[in-house]
Amino acid sequence: MILFTINACNQNGDSSNDAYLKEINKWKEKRLERLKSENGWLNLAGLFWLEEGINTIGSDSSNSIIFPDKAPPRLGKYILENRQVRFIPEPGTEVLLQGKSIEEIEIKTDKTGKPTLLETGTLAWFIIERGDQFGIRLRDYEHPAINKLKHIESYPADPAWKIEARLEEFEEPMELLIPTVIGTVEKNMCPGTLRFNVNGVPQVFYPVAAGRRLFVIFADETSGLETYGGGRFLYLEKPDKQAVVTLDFNKAFNPPCAFTEYATCPLPPRENFLTVRIEAGEKGVDH
Repeated sequence: MILFTINACNQNGDSSNDAYLKEINKWKEKRLERLKSENGWLNLAGLFWLEEGINTIGSDSSNSIIFPDKAPPRLGKYILENRQVRFIPEPGTEVLLQGKSIEEIEIKTDKTGKPTLLETGTLAWFIIERGDQFGIRLRDYEHPAINKLKHIESYPADPAWKIEARLEEFEEPMELLIPTVIGTVEKNMCPGTLRFNVNGVPQVFYPVAAGRRLFVIFADETSGLETYGGGRFLYLEKPDKQAVVTLDFNKAFNPPCAFTEYATCPLPPRENFLTVRIEAGEKGVDH
């Protein structure tokens, strides 16, 4: 009877681990699909900051902003005035919005959640807003990086890297300052601290709200060695009734800047520098 009980426990444990490993593999597949999608990061082909006033765009070298050779020589011009952006297409050049040719239009930036996406051929672009800066984010739906990336190197998935943390809420959310790769600083609201242990060593995270979840940008003792030097990201479910949050470090993933130079990634705030090695999740990416 005792042997049967032990064997049954082992079988249940193995079954649970198998299910978890399948979950992680599925997560990795979805992750790669998102990176390769039309809204993913692998098709980024340029990032160009607008100057106040007129900014001409196209592949011809006489433009203020020079697009790749596959673009028409002159596509038109963006006009930036008092934080408002307009676009006027070059006469005789087809620039599409939702499949239809356009004339002069007011432009919505990514801050609205629905930026104005303009297209010509396999190229598409829209305006991003970062602090006082406005920039063109250019996509090429046939970018070679899409097919080049086959998988992302990761540590072997290990259920032991699912660690429980306890959320200690602040009386009022704290403003957390997060630096970015372009030199700006983003202000995010942090609801409290997440306290946990890694191999007996106390650690703390300062998460920020991300819709119905929490989000952490962190660095650890593997950063810049086995893992990306600009830190990694981790999404977390909201705490349960006992204020417990599960940190699944097997789902720690690289920021967009690990894959492209045309992203504007946030960096780990000093508060989220761990003093231990997190040997779980995605590793660095070779270019």
